[in-house]
Amino acid sequence: MPEVFADLVGQDEAVVELRRAAAAAAGVLRAGAADRAPALLTAGAGESAGAGESAGPAGAADPLGPAGAVAPGGVDPSAGMTHAWIFTGPPGSGRSVAARAFAAALQCVHGTGCGECPGCRTTMGGTHADVRLVVPEGLSIGVNEMRALVLRAASTPSGGRWQVVVIEDADRLTEAAGNALLKAIEEPPPRTVFLLCAPSTHPDDISVTIRSRCRVVPLRQPPADAVAEVLVRRDGIAPDVAQWAAAAAQGHVGRARRLARDPEARKRREAVLAVPRRLTGVGAAFDAASALIEAAEAEAEASVTEADTTERAALETALGAGGTGRGAAGAMRGAAGQLKELEKRQKSRATRAQRDALDRALVDLAGFYRDALTIALRAPVAPVHTDTAALAGAGAQKWDAEGSLRRLEAVLACRVAIEANVKPRIAVEAMMLALWKG
Repeated sequence: MPEVFADLVGQDEAVVELRRAAAAAAGVLRAGAADRAPALLTAGAGESAGAGESAGPAGAADPLGPAGAVAPGGVDPSAGMTHAWIFTGPPGSGRSVAARAFAAALQCVHGTGCGECPGCRTTMGGTHADVRLVVPEGLSIGVNEMRALVLRAASTPSGGRWQVVVIEDADRLTEAAGNALLKAIEEPPPRTVFLLCAPSTHPDDISVTIRSRCRVVPLRQPPADAVAEVLVRRDGIAPDVAQWAAAAAQGHVGRARRLARDPEARKRREAVLAVPRRLTGVGAAFDAASALIEAAEAEAEASVTEADTTERAALETALGAGGTGRGAAGAMRGAAGQLKELEKRQKSRATRAQRDALDRALVDLAGFYRDALTIALRAPVAPVHTDTAALAGAGAQKWDAEGSLRRLEAVLACRVAIEANVKPRIAVEAMMLALWKG
């Protein structure tokens, strides 16, 4: 098994920082500083600081004692470590990959993220008892879920190292859930580390108060060459296919893998990139909108159907379905509330899956109009969609740079509208009309 940071593509600076922090966390344990961890770790929070720099409040007392005090061996075990982190970056940059890898490095018996020890293997496999992974199934993370998580995270690590809470899509926290998390970050348990993933540190994505108590690790969109290299090395994909998929996915590693390996994903992409040719009138614009929405719904349904069926079967079995003992039938009659709650969660997850599928389609469409714009401007950059470069060139001649830019802005405005909870069908229909009119 490779070391835990091997899948973090094109993020060399972030990997260096996280390795240093993991080594510092191991130093805390070795130095026997666990009893002083709340103050020690909090002193490293706040504005992002370089390794070895104190990011605590001005004038704050040194948690290790008098100024300059260090652990035996001349190493300050608090250098580079803090109790709360935010991983930011565009989609596909590897926010959740970085958070999971860092969690594994914290649980590594060597403090390096070796990838071989039980701590690394169980964390990366999602089975470590002291690592809590929060992946929102719906459109938001509610306060009840967050309170239960914070309560569980306050317990002593069973493995003797750290309790680690990884929250993917922390930008989906409701206001009440964010407040519950803030209280835990303000007064962290002795050995609990919070790892949050969000697109940015903008107040729309993460609250200012939570941001001020975390160290930020900014990630960037990995270059296409780096993504292609990973697809070839790890997935055995042919170099030419890997290079095409990496460019088409615009640096998104997961999407590049799907395009390279899944024929259905390639068909959906081709259908999206055929939209500009279909916009010949008002009726065609509405037809294209319906086709795009229906394709997103079908993709989402395919992705959640198996999980929904498995979850329902497991719950019914736990509630006594199929049982023949005394009270089995009565237990099932009283299970209606739990089944209804499960259906509610599954419906929310399906809605999110539809939004995500539609957003991927819009990103592909934006890439097409971006190619048309760069061709119109004669910009010396490679196209995103090499297989539709000729069509983008024809569009550039027909629309010129200004028309291409207006169409690109229409696609981006549709993404913003959907994010603001405008009904997807309305937003997509408005976008298609804007693309047709130019």
